[in-house]
Amino acid sequence: MSLQTKDLSYYYQDGDSRRYILKDVNVSFEKGKFYTILGQSGSGKTTLLSILGALDKAKEGQVLLDEQDIQAIGFENYRRNNIGMIFQSYNLVPYLTAVENVLVAMNVTDNEIPSDHEKVAYNLLDFIGITQEKANRLVNQLSGGEQQRVAIARALATNVDIILADEPTGNLDEEREQEIVDIFKRLADEYNKCVIVVTHSQEIASQSEEVYLLKKGALVKHE
Repeated sequence: MSLQTKDLSYYYQDGDSRRYILKDVNVSFEKGKFYTILGQSGSGKTTLLSILGALDKAKEGQVLLDEQDIQAIGFENYRRNNIGMIFQSYNLVPYLTAVENVLVAMNVTDNEIPSDHEKVAYNLLDFIGITQEKANRLVNQLSGGEQQRVAIARALATNVDIILADEPTGNLDEEREQEIVDIFKRLADEYNKCVIVVTHSQEIASQSEEVYLLKKGALVKHE
């Protein structure tokens, strides 16, 4: 599995001029690796992640999954069957329990999932450190770190290969941040997932396998 961009550009039109957020970005991501994308606020990190996740569309260029344009796959199909998204604000359904939030995701994918969805959901939550007792609580009764774990379990629930995370530890303290990073490392190393994290944290970047820096619209590998 490879996810790549080809001559990807995104800009805002201002009269006859263009203000580029992304300019001719060419990058490739593979399964089994943990990537981070660094950049200052407003540098375009979230825009790039939104385009990779088919939540936004590039002005020019392509996003390719195994050399197939995701527009040909269909944005909705691509989101439903190929990627899991994790947000800084968690984006959980507050009136549902943790396990119900995970189950909702399972009901929208075309990917093959064992028939006992509830058992799978509890196992996923257990894997990321949520006990069954906490899994049965409303998510707004959980701590921020616990809610982010539920969001990770939800992203995994559809059995996808690609995990995209936008500042996933921005609301967490250092200890909780490290716990989330450890989960991402396991997902890449032990479960062969492609994990792409947008962050401003040098500490997270130092623990990833490949780091890219986004500056003035250009994405360059950070050595």
